[in-house]
Amino acid sequence: MPRILGVFIVLFALGAGSAAAQDVPPTTGNEIDVFDLWRKVRHKEPAPDDASWDYRKAMKAFAPVIGAKPSSGALVGVAGNIAFYRGDPATTHISSMVASLTFSTKQQISLTDRIALFTKDDRVRVDADHRFQWTSLETNPLGTSADTSDSIQTGFDFFRLHHTAYYRLRPSLFAGGGLYFDTHTSVGPHDDEDTIAWQNSAYVSYSEAHGLPLDAQSSAGVSADVMWDSRDSFINAQRGWLAKVSYRALFDGFLGGDSDWERVNVDLRTYRPVTASGRHKIAVWLSADLVVNGVAPYFDLPATGQDTYARSARGYREGQFRGERLAYGEIEYRGTLMRNGLLGMVLFLNTTTASSLESGEKIFDSFATGGGAGLRVSINKRSKTNLCFDVGFGKAGSKGIYLAIQEAF
Repeated sequence: MPRILGVFIVLFALGAGSAAAQDVPPTTGNEIDVFDLWRKVRHKEPAPDDASWDYRKAMKAFAPVIGAKPSSGALVGVAGNIAFYRGDPATTHISSMVASLTFSTKQQISLTDRIALFTKDDRVRVDADHRFQWTSLETNPLGTSADTSDSIQTGFDFFRLHHTAYYRLRPSLFAGGGLYFDTHTSVGPHDDEDTIAWQNSAYVSYSEAHGLPLDAQSSAGVSADVMWDSRDSFINAQRGWLAKVSYRALFDGFLGGDSDWERVNVDLRTYRPVTASGRHKIAVWLSADLVVNGVAPYFDLPATGQDTYARSARGYREGQFRGERLAYGEIEYRGTLMRNGLLGMVLFLNTTTASSLESGEKIFDSFATGGGAGLRVSINKRSKTNLCFDVGFGKAGSKGIYLAIQEAF
């Protein structure tokens, strides 16, 4: 099984993705982050305390992205973040946009941005996920019992426009709907020498069996969503619950969609302190991603590492296991190594199960289990954003190294 190596170095004050400050405890005065250390080195004034901090000022940061992995080779780029409040932090979550642009030595280009916007008092929440990628991905047969050691590298251009708007029904309870569009174009073997093997690839076999075009596949439709979110932070929850149910209907012919199909996603997360100080906690993540009707294009099938921030199934590569139905579970132990919160660690264990109608494999027939450990460095004590370094291992020698901003879930 090919070795995975993915390293992303992005240092900015609030981290990637959406941060939440509502109900986040104020800093104790003893906590420090890497920017506090940098101020000391430069003999600068300390950061303002909670009493003098002006939440109305937008927070901006930019930083380089440096990485390497077998599927892309070396990559370089830049990332930036803008965060701001649309209301009093006591009643309003922080709004955030993070964007990145990267280039790889294997002619891969990726431009992405993710937005979480909260209006005053959290009356309305808007999420957006935009991706423009000229890239490639290894394709494998469906199911978690599939042999993924002989993968075919498939190149494609990927464009995503996902938008979801929620209205707050009561504290922590939101309901809304979304518009979703995904398209994979110019699909073909990534290397000319793989042309013959690609004709027998899992992507081609699946697409031909279901009457889907080979050179391009698209999905477009709408969703209905209900979410309970009582977490105290989006990027590093200390306590609370997330429970989300999303029903998505995709239509043949709508915005160029190639098939009618329906998808249901259930996402449950909880965070529990195990010590009175809160320095040690347990985090649990359970999810189910199910194609309940119709035929989904191959790359739109549920798969490992294809959650919003691509943090699931550490120990396996993106898309390594794929199926019409997929269930996932993870438990993570999180602890701080220093009383000032600068350094921390995690231990994690996860498992994935996926189905394959073609082979007759059902969900829960087999599992791909992974686990590992990681270190954390605080880069913003106010938003509790960490720089995360993880090492994960899976079955059949699969392994990965991950460096990212914000917790996996």
